[in-house]
Amino acid sequence: MAIVNEAAAPAVRHHPSRSGFGLRAEVHDEIKNDFDSVLVQLIKAAGGTHQVGRLTFRLAQEFGFCYGVDHALDLAYETHVRFPDRRVYLTGEIIHNPTVNEQLAKMGYSFLRPGDDVTADDIVLIPAFGAPTHELERLKNVGCLLVDTTCGSVVHVWKRVEKYAREGFTAIIHGKYDHEETEATRSRTTLYEGGKFLVVRDRAQAQDVCDYIEGRGDRERFLAKYAAVATPGFDPDRDLERVGLANQTTMLSSESLEIADMVRRAMERRYGPDELKARFRSFDTICSATQERQDAILQLIEEPLDLVIVVGGYNSSNTEHLCEIASERLPTYHINAPECLVSATEIRHKPAFSKEEATTQNWLPAGNITIGITAGASTPNKVVGDCIERIAALAGAA
Repeated sequence: MAIVNEAAAPAVRHHPSRSGFGLRAEVHDEIKNDFDSVLVQLIKAAGGTHQVGRLTFRLAQEFGFCYGVDHALDLAYETHVRFPDRRVYLTGEIIHNPTVNEQLAKMGYSFLRPGDDVTADDIVLIPAFGAPTHELERLKNVGCLLVDTTCGSVVHVWKRVEKYAREGFTAIIHGKYDHEETEATRSRTTLYEGGKFLVVRDRAQAQDVCDYIEGRGDRERFLAKYAAVATPGFDPDRDLERVGLANQTTMLSSESLEIADMVRRAMERRYGPDELKARFRSFDTICSATQERQDAILQLIEEPLDLVIVVGGYNSSNTEHLCEIASERLPTYHINAPECLVSATEIRHKPAFSKEEATTQNWLPAGNITIGITAGASTPNKVVGDCIERIAALAGAA
C-alpha cells in the first residue's frame, strides 16, 4: 500500500509501494470537479477542432495530465479522505502547476520547511518528482508516515543510475541540476560507495564532456565549470573513463538522444570500438507521456496555424519544451493561467528559452485565425478550457 511506516521500512534504495488506499472511486468525482473541463471534453469528442466566431481552435492530440500526475493526485486526495484529522506535509510542489498546488493548499496541505517539527504522528507526501535520499532518510528517522507519489518513470531512471553506480560507471544525467527530479536522481548514485554523477544541461555542455573524453579539455577549466554540478571530489580524468547516460524524464527527447550519441562516439574515438561495451552505457529514460506530447505538438504545427498557446506552469520542464518546439515554427505563447490573457492586444507569457515572464502587445491577429492549443503533462484540462473561453471572449467571439 502507498503508506509506509519508515520506522520499519527498508533502506531508501528499496522504493515504497504507491498503490493507494483503495479510495480511488470515492475521490474520482472530486478530482474531476476540480480539474476537468466539459469544454475540453466536447472539443476532443469533435475531433480536436472548435470554432467560435472568427476563431478556430485546434487541440494537440495529446496534452494535459499524464498517468503519473493522475496517480499523484489520486494519492493526495485519498490521503485527505483517509486521514482528515492528521497534519499532512508535502516535501515540495506535488507537480509543477500553480492551480493544482493551490487546490492542495486549500485542502490543508502545507510545504515542509526547514525547522518544521515533523513527528511520527504526521504524514508526508513525496511529490511526483521524488525526493533526495538524504531527505527520505531524515523522514525515516522521524518515523512519520510517507505517501509516495513518485512517478514510475522517475523510479525507472533511479534504477538505471543505481545500476551504473553499482557497476562503477559515472552517471551523466541530461537535466536541470536544480530541478527536483534531477536532484532526486543524482542522489541515488550516493547509495553506493564510489558512485559518481555529472549533470549536463544541453548539447553545448555535452560537447565539453566529449572534448575532455577525447583529450581536448583543460582540467582546471573543466572543474571550474562543472564541479558544482558533479559529485563532490569529481575527477574528470578518472570519472569519465566509464560512463552511463540517463536523463530527466521531461527533457527534450531529441536532445537527450543526440547527447547520448555524442558521448558514445567520443568514447569510441578515445578508446576504440572494442572497448566501448566495457566503458559506455545508455538507455532512453524520457517518459512515454513526455514523448507523446512532444510528438503531438510536432504534428500540430504541421497544420496551418496562426499562433500556438502552450498552457502550463512556468517551472514545468516538459511544458517549456513544448513551447520551444512550437516556437521554431510559429508565434508561441507559454502561459500558466487564463489571467495571463490580459486583453485582445496584451498577453503575459514566458518566451521560449527564457526564465522570466514577458509582456507582448498585439498578440492576437485580426480576422479569421486558427490557434493551436497544447498543455504540459501537469496542466489540468480545466485550465486549458478556461484559457480557450478567455481567448474567445477577448476576441469578441464568445
